[in-house]
Amino acid sequence: MPSIAAAPGPWYGTLTRVQWKTLIAANLGWMFDGYETFALILTVGVALRQLLDPSQFPQISAYAGTVIAVTLLGWGIGGILGGILADYIGRRRTMIYAILAYSLVTGLSAFAFDWVSFALLRFLVGIAIGSEWSTGASITAEVWPDHARGKGAGLMQCGLGIGFFLASLIWLYVGALGPGAWRIMYVIGVLPALFVLWIRSGIPESQPWERTNESRRLAHARRQSGAALGEDEQALTRFTLVDLFVDPQNRRRAVLVFLLSLTTTLAWWGISTWVPPYIGSVAAKAGLPVQQWASYAGMTYNLGAILGYASFGFLADRFGRKPVTMLFFAMALVLTPVLFLWTQDLGLLLLVAAINGYFSLGQYSWMPVWLPELFPTRIRATAMAFAFNAPRFIAFLGPLLAGNLIVYFGGFGYAATIVATIYVLGLAAAPFLPETKGKPLPA
Repeated sequence: MPSIAAAPGPWYGTLTRVQWKTLIAANLGWMFDGYETFALILTVGVALRQLLDPSQFPQISAYAGTVIAVTLLGWGIGGILGGILADYIGRRRTMIYAILAYSLVTGLSAFAFDWVSFALLRFLVGIAIGSEWSTGASITAEVWPDHARGKGAGLMQCGLGIGFFLASLIWLYVGALGPGAWRIMYVIGVLPALFVLWIRSGIPESQPWERTNESRRLAHARRQSGAALGEDEQALTRFTLVDLFVDPQNRRRAVLVFLLSLTTTLAWWGISTWVPPYIGSVAAKAGLPVQQWASYAGMTYNLGAILGYASFGFLADRFGRKPVTMLFFAMALVLTPVLFLWTQDLGLLLLVAAINGYFSLGQYSWMPVWLPELFPTRIRATAMAFAFNAPRFIAFLGPLLAGNLIVYFGGFGYAATIVATIYVLGLAAAPFLPETKGKPLPA
């Protein structure tokens, strides 16, 4: 859709009905992903107590880290495949397939009979979930105007936090239903499949993708006819993942965003996933219900995250992509020991968790805000999928490392602080990317 120039009046005054509907669809798709992801974090310990032999209970943190790690590994595989599909068959169609797939496999997770079957099903859920983000982020970026693109991306990304919050809220009530309550959480995860009906009827395909897809089709036809192709046509006929690394500029940017994404992803999976069980453990020492306080922690942490996701886009449109990204990295680094080592009062701990969530989860918005503006349409979804998902092939070690560090240190604090040093990598890589605030998307 052609970009709409900024006009006097509210920023939202120039937006069309189609642009809003596209944002809502992408936000809800990502919200469902958030529910599936955080449902695992909240229930993995309870599920493993039912799926493991009692003699293995002292190693539950290590088993939980393994289950989360294989989910993350599947997410990386599915995410890259989904991005490639979105560049070839369209953003809208890929989104539909992804939502249907993760709804089905999440429902099947309720029928796991041992920890191996549980881990395998979560691996398949990860593949399906990973396919959705790049489609929603790319279609939002391609439909929203230049002057409000950051805001739209941040509002899309906050769907993850809303999903996390919903999972925490639902678990607050479902968790009290007995040892098998975790299975109910996964049955509820089937419901997003109904959302596909609305996407099919209410959301059009991205016009920039349709134009590029037509150009790609014509370039392939010319190559088959034996015609000499120009440089742009040759790029269109290359496999998108190969094309990403042929051009020196795209290759350099791909490496840099990989490092930034590795920072965000490894830190979240290696640190943030332990916030609810950590606060639950503090509550247990005070003689308070563990699951109740873990749910409180998840809700407050994700309320902060929702504000972080949404406000990141507004801040990035005001101050620029680069300085805001670096600010969120730096604050997440500082706040990790504040949360896990220096705060013990439960009420204050919930407040610190919310502030930490604002920065450590809110920083994810740099990806839908900044990534679409760094790569051309023909490889945009592939590049975004690579940046968002390829780090998971390394970051899946984060939960394994953190789980074993927790066992080694006998607690969460030092383990989280050690893993948090990864933020230094993001702070070092971010300055080498170009500032793109207010600029049109690369064609």
